[in-house]
Amino acid sequence: MNKEEYIEIINALINIIDEGVYVVDNKGEGLFYNDAMAAMEKININEVLGKPFHKAFPGVPIGESTMFKATRFGQSTLNLEQTYKSLHGRNITTNNSTVPVYHNGKTVGAIEVAKDITHIKSLSNRILELEEIEETEPEPAIAKHKAVIKKYVFGDIIGENSELLKVVSKAKRAANSDASVIIMGETGTGKELFAQSLHYSGKRKNKPFMAQNCAALPETLLEGILFGTSKGGFTGAIDRPGLFEQANGGTLLLDEISAMSYNLQSKLLRVLQEEYIRRVGGEKDIPIDVRIVATVNESPKTLIEEGLLRKDLFYRLNVVTLLIPPLRKRKDDIELLSHSLIDKHCDRFGHASMLISERALKKLENYDYPGNVRELENIIMQAVSLSDGEKVLNEHMLSMPVAEMEAYKYVNSTEFIGGLDECLASLEKELIREALINKNGNITKAAEELAIKRQTLQHKMKKYKISVKM
Repeated sequence: MNKEEYIEIINALINIIDEGVYVVDNKGEGLFYNDAMAAMEKININEVLGKPFHKAFPGVPIGESTMFKATRFGQSTLNLEQTYKSLHGRNITTNNSTVPVYHNGKTVGAIEVAKDITHIKSLSNRILELEEIEETEPEPAIAKHKAVIKKYVFGDIIGENSELLKVVSKAKRAANSDASVIIMGETGTGKELFAQSLHYSGKRKNKPFMAQNCAALPETLLEGILFGTSKGGFTGAIDRPGLFEQANGGTLLLDEISAMSYNLQSKLLRVLQEEYIRRVGGEKDIPIDVRIVATVNESPKTLIEEGLLRKDLFYRLNVVTLLIPPLRKRKDDIELLSHSLIDKHCDRFGHASMLISERALKKLENYDYPGNVRELENIIMQAVSLSDGEKVLNEHMLSMPVAEMEAYKYVNSTEFIGGLDECLASLEKELIREALINKNGNITKAAEELAIKRQTLQHKMKKYKISVKM
């Protein structure tokens, strides 16, 4: 194979990659520049190839150029957030990794892989700006320009189930404490309801309550949102307080903390131990007084075993533990919840008050609710919104999602081979495979989606010879 054929192969390879790829020789001149990078920077490939990187990207100061560091000093840069102007002046924010290429001990070029996060960066900045407005805008202006945000207290938690009442009692005792809290519970059980109740029923209630879903943003943006940024810390950075500073004196809810990267978890651990933060790119230590409430939707033991949650961080946070029972284990609360939710959504949609029939209530009580209270609310909200002057909510108005999905698959199946047992086994096997695929092979999460125990799922996987490596 000759040189030209190798070049064609490399060109084809880099053009099927979603991320931007830029390759230069030892003089810093462009050798390869793929379509994804060109689309990101809105420039023509020919404007980069054959040109030195500092002329192709004049908006990047030479001292901050990762290509310069790689080609001149053999320095690798991994996962660096950069904001710069492209050749035609377009503001771009990327997450870059740049590495030198060696041959016989000498640097012969460099490769840069860049992911465009301009939109995400803009969105995160907007979020921070809105949070700053919420904290600083005078009360009359807030009343004019934004709706009132609901602040939950323990009185908003509906239920008389004995296990739930034990958790509520424990949470009430913890409300006036400064101890960090971990709230464990499946999706839809009401973890944020408990978190807000801890804050607004405690001694910090007149201080800020801030919340951040750790699964919503990539590591580089989440770090800036939590700890703030310092001007000059990286290209395009400005002085901006993070959530820790904004929540000072109050409470910070870190939702789905196991979705936070291991590296960022270690930084969070240090903040909790030292009680000060340092903005990204900053040099000043800023003392903070923030109560941390963290949530997880799986067993911490499982998360630690799977490498998703640092053991030392868990033990640091786990001063108070609240385990919210799933709705399937507190079905004695379904009647009370149903009446409350019907009243809520009748009021929301401008309908007259409705009763609920015994058959409808029995149908609700016989369902397992993989989505917990949130799913129950969605079922009732749909029924109320589609009602047409009915005085009573009956069973025919209730749409049960999991049951309907299974029925849909059965009715629309084009194959019916063998007897009923064989057909049901085939359907069960397919449901298990799809759940595992949806949850990236995570058995615990797949079991939750299927509303069965983890051990039951493992037994069925063995029965049907299903591997997580699909």
